[in-house]
Amino acid sequence: MGIKNFMGKREESSSSERQKFQVKDFMTRKLITFSPDQGITSVMDTLLKQRITGGPVVDASGNLVGIISDTDLMHVISDSRYHNMPVGNRLVSEFMSTQAATIDQEVDIFDAASRFLKTGHRRFPVTKDGKLIGQISRMDVIIAATQLKSDEWR
Repeated sequence: MGIKNFMGKREESSSSERQKFQVKDFMTRKLITFSPDQGITSVMDTLLKQRITGGPVVDASGNLVGIISDTDLMHVISDSRYHNMPVGNRLVSEFMSTQAATIDQEVDIFDAASRFLKTGHRRFPVTKDGKLIGQISRMDVIIAATQLKSDEWR
C-alpha cells in the first residue's frame, strides 16, 4: 500500500487573479520639479514649504537632467560658509546631482525595495524615453506592501 497525500489538491491561482505590484502602480505622478537655472534659495524655500527632501530637475522639454536634494543643499551651505559669502544667486545646476539613478515603471515593487536597500536612495525618478513620468519613494513601496492581500508574495 502506497503513501497517501493528505494535503488535498492545491488551489492554483490564475495569472489574472495574481496581484501585480509594479512601480507604475504606486509611483507619484504629480511632482514638484526644479529647473537647472532656478535659484537655489527658491529650491530651499520650496523644500521647506512642501516638507520634502528633494526633487527631480528637468529641462524645458521635460527631460530629467538631475536631482537636487537636501544633501546637495548642505554642500551649498558649507560652500557659502567656506567662502564667507551668502548663498545669493547660486543656481540648481551648480549643485544638483547629474547622475540620477532611475527605475523603470515595469519593475516589480519588491525589486524596487531591493534597490532602495542596496543604494541607500530615498527616491528614484521614473522616466520613459528620457522624459520624467513619475517618482517612486521608499514610502510608496511601504504603501504597496500594506496592500498585499495574500500570505504569499509573488
